[in-house]
Amino acid sequence: MSDSFEALVAEAGSVGVDGWDFSWLDGRASEQRPRWGYARLMGERLGRARAALDLQTGGGEVLAGAPRLAPLTVATESWPPNVAKATALLHPLGAAVVAHEDGTPLPFADAAFDLVTCRHPVDVHWSEIARVLRPGGCYLSQEVGPASVFELVEFFLGPQPEDVRDSRHPDHSVAGARAAGLTVTDLRSESLRTEFHDIGAVVYFLRKVIWMVPGFTVEQYRDRLRELHEQITAEGPFVATTTRFLIEARKPGQD
Repeated sequence: MSDSFEALVAEAGSVGVDGWDFSWLDGRASEQRPRWGYARLMGERLGRARAALDLQTGGGEVLAGAPRLAPLTVATESWPPNVAKATALLHPLGAAVVAHEDGTPLPFADAAFDLVTCRHPVDVHWSEIARVLRPGGCYLSQEVGPASVFELVEFFLGPQPEDVRDSRHPDHSVAGARAAGLTVTDLRSESLRTEFHDIGAVVYFLRKVIWMVPGFTVEQYRDRLRELHEQITAEGPFVATTTRFLIEARKPGQD
């Protein structure tokens, strides 16, 4: 069991975690997908848009999967390895990639886009989204919901306070959109099943999704990782609940 633990942890620790492609987890972890199909909805709206902006694009994988991009398509990303990956993936498709630090004003003119999209934003700056949308323009996003995968988070960090568990509630996004002058036209939520089949999947996930267990390293959490490895070996996959919500908001008026 010890050799298996060390081998799995070493393998997961050696894999690159840039971009937003989770294919390394195929066969090691599984996650139910929301019924609404964000990529399909995003693709439909991109097909109708004249100018589109994809925020926090990661490695550009979701945007690149759209059947057709808007004639003017721009993506932003803050993490340098992802900027490079997104540039290599999206430039051949005709989309520009702009390095942009999260939390700062967007480097675009007022009313520049009729579509803004974002999948799993770290933070949503509603006032900036509203500013760059044209009248009648649309914002479409799939967000991580409250207490998502917190069974895993709390395995390492212990019970979290209610304000932390509730920090990503859809009501907060609705309030933010309305405060920025946008009209929420669609809101859907789902709770979904996630399974981690080996400790390597856990290590990879926590290295990649860095806000789940901030500052995570194998060295710091080796004892808890070994305990979880033994639990998975004896009892089967570690099960957690993933929460997601879809929000669509429109800027009043007509372009």
